Amino acid sequence: MFIKQRHLSFVLTVVIAVVGLAGCDSTEQDEDISAPIQVSVMTLENQELLVTEDLPGRVAAVRSAEIRAQISGIVQSRLFEQGTEVKSGTVLFQINPAPFKADVDIAVAALQRTEAVLARARQEADRLASLIQTKAVSPQMYDNAVSQRDEAAADVAQAKAMLARRKLDLQFASIEAPISGRIDQALVSEGALVSPTDTNPMARIQQINQVYVDVRLPASMLDTMRQHTSSGVQELAVEILNSSGEPLGIQGRILFSGVEVDAGTGDVLLRVLVDNPQHRLLPGLFVKARIPRVFYPSTLRVPQQAITHKAGQTQVWVLDKENKVQPMAIKVDELVANRYRVVSGLSAGQQIVIEGIERLSPAVQVIARPWQPTVNHQQFSADIH
Repeated sequence: MFIKQRHLSFVLTVVIAVVGLAGCDSTEQDEDISAPIQVSVMTLENQELLVTEDLPGRVAAVRSAEIRAQISGIVQSRLFEQGTEVKSGTVLFQINPAPFKADVDIAVAALQRTEAVLARARQEADRLASLIQTKAVSPQMYDNAVSQRDEAAADVAQAKAMLARRKLDLQFASIEAPISGRIDQALVSEGALVSPTDTNPMARIQQINQVYVDVRLPASMLDTMRQHTSSGVQELAVEILNSSGEPLGIQGRILFSGVEVDAGTGDVLLRVLVDNPQHRLLPGLFVKARIPRVFYPSTLRVPQQAITHKAGQTQVWVLDKENKVQPMAIKVDELVANRYRVVSGLSAGQQIVIEGIERLSPAVQVIARPWQPTVNHQQFSADIH
């Protein structure tokens, strides 16, 4: 009997202890639930937004000229330093001029001969003209003299044209730069035989004080860009990046003229004109162009980490004047620099929760403090959602 009483006392003691512990846990949980949650909030403000996209491009010279011979002959000398700047009209190659000088001398002699023949034919025609009045000569003789005079005049004109052609050939023996620019290496050497029918040029000149950066983009994107040309996109200023995506500190402007749509891909080739005074961009170089897609003069943006998704809806937690939070469905579009552009659902002046979202529930009381971004960086490319 005594053993049963001791056992009953032990069971009661255990039950009381368990109940006491449960009560303590319940009290602590109630205290945790009732305690306000600390969150970080941001006040929404209207701001400008320029949405850009980085596209690969290739540098091309604004003007390019191939140096070719216009006559056949032997290259006597090269008169330029390879890889330097040359001016229009500078003599680059000298073809042996001796044969062409001889042709000029021959043409001069031929012209003198035809001019002498013409002078004699004119004298004969004038003499017979005075005799025809007295009928001392037949009309047939006079007509023949006039015909010979006209033929001699034609021969003189032909000889003058031939002389001009021979002088032009002599001039072509000195091959000049057709444009100013940077000349590449010589593709022929002294002693080479060149002719107008050669497949390869003698050299190339490229103007690179200004260059084109050619990029391809969807035709639909071009339409959007054109619609926003008057909305303050700094005249469609384009930033040039290197192949790794690092800015080069160079800007250009888009040229819309001459744009054609590729029937196979649906893309357009867009040209960006870039000032290149230091020749940092060379023809053929692969770069990236930061193309402005659309400009919003006033819009709201929310950090990516403030966005949650529930039942297929995009939402954020909004803080009211009583420091309570409520979920609010919104619509967003472009993601730029880790922030979404708000299409609808929010207005300027509202406060949204950025940090501490995990423990929130509707109408819960919170302790709000201003949100401080941990990383201040810019991401220029846009993802469309």
